[in-house]
Parts: sequence; structure tokens; C-alpha cells
Amino acid sequence: MTTLLDLLAGSPDLLALGEPTHGESGFLQVRNDTLLTLADHGYRSVALESDRAAGLLADEFVQGAAVPLDRALAEGFSHDFGSAPANRDLLLRMREWNAGRPADQRLRFHGFDAPLEIEGAPSPRRHLTRVCDFLDLDWSAEIDELVGDEARWSDSAAVWEPGRSVGRSADAQRLRVLADDLLTELYLQAHRRSAGWQAAHVHATSAVALLRYHAAAAAPLDNQDRFARLAGVRDALMAENLLAIRAVEAHRGPTLVFAHNTHLQRHPSTMTMGTTTVSWAGAGAIVGALLGERYAVVAGSLGVSPALGIGAPAPSTYEGRLQRKGDLPGYVPAADIAPAERRTHDYRYFPLDQATIDNADAVLHIPSGVDATVLADRIAALPDVEQVVAGADNGSPEGAWGDRFFYVGADRRQPFATIVEHDVPGFDEAGQLDRPGVFRLNLDLGRAEFAKVFGFAPKAFEEHRDAFDFARLDTLTPHPGYALYGFASIVMPGPQLLPEVDRLLAVAHGRAVDRHERATRRAADERS
Repeated sequence: MTTLLDLLAGSPDLLALGEPTHGESGFLQVRNDTLLTLADHGYRSVALESDRAAGLLADEFVQGAAVPLDRALAEGFSHDFGSAPANRDLLLRMREWNAGRPADQRLRFHGFDAPLEIEGAPSPRRHLTRVCDFLDLDWSAEIDELVGDEARWSDSAAVWEPGRSVGRSADAQRLRVLADDLLTELYLQAHRRSAGWQAAHVHATSAVALLRYHAAAAAPLDNQDRFARLAGVRDALMAENLLAIRAVEAHRGPTLVFAHNTHLQRHPSTMTMGTTTVSWAGAGAIVGALLGERYAVVAGSLGVSPALGIGAPAPSTYEGRLQRKGDLPGYVPAADIAPAERRTHDYRYFPLDQATIDNADAVLHIPSGVDATVLADRIAALPDVEQVVAGADNGSPEGAWGDRFFYVGADRRQPFATIVEHDVPGFDEAGQLDRPGVFRLNLDLGRAEFAKVFGFAPKAFEEHRDAFDFARLDTLTPHPGYALYGFASIVMPGPQLLPEVDRLLAVAHGRAVDRHERATRRAADERS
């Protein structure tokens, strides 16, 4: 796959990699590989569309702190992004990269979103309290009095009914002054409180961001103008965070930014509400205007997503034409993409259009996400393959229903490949396959190929078991239960890994064909 560095004329400070929808793991998996490639070329940080203050905890994990991974995922991301298996891998891969490296060479994790959703936002209490704790200020009584009941802040109806919003109340106005005073105090004490100062500053600016957003929610505007205003304020807060992150990271190296295309594109973002189209400047439009050529944009494009139920694009669309380039992800210079039709808009997917192409440096096109069915179809297309899906009709245990087994020959003595979507309690739980959407491909490589790939024989697996993370995506590992018999596994191989999957399938399939041919000859000899 052509790398981003092959397409960029210069070296931007912020390299934005977009996805056209949330929920297609393929983009996150390609992102993870891209970050590690960029790290070899001087990139030292990544910024995701996630709460910046929450991201402080995820970065602690990445830096090697004694933070449990489960906590880093649950509390270090917003918008439930920590539940994405590829984000688990991102934190682990960054932590491993950092091990043994000096601080100036380590990768850092940042969120760049504000601590809110378009539909609502909490009070600033938590962030103000964190800053007060850092400064040894006891302002808790005043903060508690001004914030009052949390429910009046988190009321989602207030987004559409300005009269219900607390954002322009006297209490909210006083809290904005208090938050501003805390920012001033932070700078006054920076010379003697440098340790932890940056984190406290993030919490202080998060408090200010929340109060700004609540004030915008209280503006007396009609619904269409309100949505555009709130979306614009959120993106402005994102842009402010990106610029602050660059200020922190400027001396260490460039930053990879990953988010939805609408937050990263240079041109205005739009959305149709009823019969009206509303528009606002996204974070990319703001940052691009301020940084110029120091900001580069790679727009995400998607052909098919089984996980999201998105079918194939029409051949005449931008995505349809990009599909012709093959079934592997690829980066394409935006200048090489000719005008085409716009794909029908789907709330799950924001399609490419001419404005996106004109304002991007390149496009990352993923022809198809990879789920268990896509992979099964790929295996079933091999010669003489029979597929058996476990179910009640063939007497399979209920815990295995839906798992797929692939054979060569009608005797079905030994599968050369399986696709499983369930843990087996007490026997095979290391892959964490009970996570939503997770599956694992298992392959019979045989002793020779197994030893070639892993550097030790199957019989020596137990001596090496602790070296493997069996839940990691896109990684060939010994099978946690059947490595002794030459089986290997890959959890959720992403679209970028399909060539290696095909190579390993060819090995396993070839072994199955040989077994079947030997069995056929033996049977013929016995009959004769």
C-alpha cells in the first residue's frame, strides 16, 4: 500500500487522516499501522476525536504508568470509542513503542474534542475541582453552590429549547469568571508548579469550553441556526485544542490527527435539516486557514461496510471508481481523482464529493471492511472447499453456533481453517472473542510453516505463550489452544492485511488438499 509519506510534497505539522463514518474498524486498523510507520519518520503524537481531558489518562497508560488497560479504555476515551478493539491495540502498540525510549522520542496520545456531545454537555464542576486541587485552592463551596444540581446542566432538551439552558444564567456567568480566574492563577504559579501544569491547564480550558458551549445553547435561535451554531462552537473548541496540542508537540515532531472527515476537511461542513442545508466552519477549516501548508488532509473513503450494512457504491460515483483500483486499501493523490457522481447520502456515511476532493491532499479508500462473512466468502472461493456453519441442525453446542469450519473433501476430518466468534469458557478465552464484532481466523499451518513464522516448533509453544497478546488485532499468533498442532490465529484481520491472509490461507489450503489426495489414494488402494 502506498504510504502517506509517498504522497506528501512537504512535512506538515498536522497530518489529518479522516474517516467518512464511525464504526468501520478498517479505518482504525489502517490508522494504527500508519501511525507506527510515521513514527519511524519522526511523528511523535496522535490526536483523536475524543475528549482531551479524558485523553490524559490514556496517555498515562501509553507512557508506561501503572494504569490498568481496562481503565484507560473506559475512562481515557469519550463517545464510547474505548470499546473499539482497534483503540485497545492503539494504546498497547504506542506503549510498546515507548518502552525504553527517552521522553522526547516517545509517542504521546491526545484527545482533541471538547468534553461534550452536540446533544448536551455536563457541568464544569469536575474540571474546576481538578484545577483547584492542583493549585491547593479550596473553592469547592462556591463551585458547588454555582453548579447546583447536575441535572440542569445535562438536560439534553436544553439544546433545542434555549429557555431550559443554564448557559446564560447568573450562575453560569459567575462560573465563567471563576474559570478565567483559575487560568490566570495557573500561569501565576507555573514557575513553581511545572510538574502536572499541562494537565491542569487542559482541565481549566475544558471547563471554559463547557461554559462556552452552554452559553451557545442558551442563544435564542431557531433549530436550524442553533444546530449550525452549536456544531460550529464544538468545532471551534476542537480547533483550539489542536493548536494547543501543536504548541506542546512542536519541538518533538509532527502530529497525526484522526477524526471524522467533517471535522478535518478544509472546506465548510454542511448538513441537511428538513429542506434547509446548514453550514459551519469545521476544525479543519479553522486550523487549515491558520496553518496553511503546515496542515495536510487525507479524506477517508469507503466502498462496502458489512459491519454497518453499507452496500457497494454505484460504479459512476467517486467511491465506485475508486473500487476499480483493487480490493486493498490505498492512498490516492486527490489531484488524480476525476469528477464523478456523488453517492447517495446515508446517515451512516458521508460520501465523497467534489468539494472534498478539491480541498484534500489525498484520499484513503478502503474497498471493503472485513467481517467474518467477507472472510468466509474469501476462503470458500478456494478450490474444493466445503464450509460448515455450526448450528442446532448439525448438533453443534450452542456456544459455537455461527462459527465456521472449512474443509477440503467430503469426509470433513480436519478443518484447515475456522472462523470463530465466541470464547470457550475455561479453554479458549485469551482472544476476548466475546467483544462485539470480534472474530478470529484460525489456520492449520503445519509444523514447518509454524516454525518458519514464529521461530520455534509447535511443541515449544508453552515456553513462549507469555510473549503473545492473543486479543490483539491484525497480528499472527499461535493458536492459544491448538498451537501444539501447528495452528495459528489472527483476530479481526483488517483490509490492509488481506495479502498476508491469502498467503497463509494458501499454505493451509495446500496442506488440506495434500491430505485429501493422500486419503483418496489410500481409499482407492484399499478398494483395489
